[in-house]
Amino acid sequence: MSPGKPVFITFEGGEGAGKTTQILHVAAFLAERGRSCILTREPGGTDLGRKIRALLLDPAHVAMDARTELLLYMADRAEHLARVVRPALAAGRVVLCDRFFDATVVYQGAARGLSMEWAETLHELVFPGVRPDLTLLLDLAPEVGLARARRQMEKGGRAAREGRFENEELGFHRRVREGYLELARRRPERFRVIDAGRGEAEVKADLLRAVAGFLGIPPPGGETP
Repeated sequence: MSPGKPVFITFEGGEGAGKTTQILHVAAFLAERGRSCILTREPGGTDLGRKIRALLLDPAHVAMDARTELLLYMADRAEHLARVVRPALAAGRVVLCDRFFDATVVYQGAARGLSMEWAETLHELVFPGVRPDLTLLLDLAPEVGLARARRQMEKGGRAAREGRFENEELGFHRRVREGYLELARRRPERFRVIDAGRGEAEVKADLLRAVAGFLGIPPPGGETP
């Protein structure tokens, strides 16, 4: 890929996989290489999206219907694409997004039982042709990820008011992981699967190599990607 082209990169993974930490490392790396980038997230990448996020992640809404949940994510995405993602790409920037439509496909499609194919079809109907250029999947056993996430909540690193998914049973999170890995098998040209069960530095190194190789820019250390 041409180093100067706009690029849409998404970070996916279950709870506690380290996306929020690692996206900052990738942003710093790209800035060092002279690439202008923005960091955003779903849900909650816009003013309206933050209100939708509060509804979606509030543990008080444990009984929310799966279709309601999916459509709220779609509403957040419509605003996010219009206000943040499309303008940034039009300006030639790199967009780094903490979760995008793959999360909807696996959380609502696979884990909630609405079907991954149905969720993908709905996305294509509403947002035809909108796909990330590169998706970095931080893969982690759900038992490990949930333990990390819950420790962070206890220490104040995660807001308890956004703990709705952390409160789901283990089987739900296993279906999330299986859904992500299935998507990676179906879309190997877009996905890079990173073992997130290791230390932060090791995960960071793999992510930066993956991004550098995709963009055709020198990776850390300066060797040819």
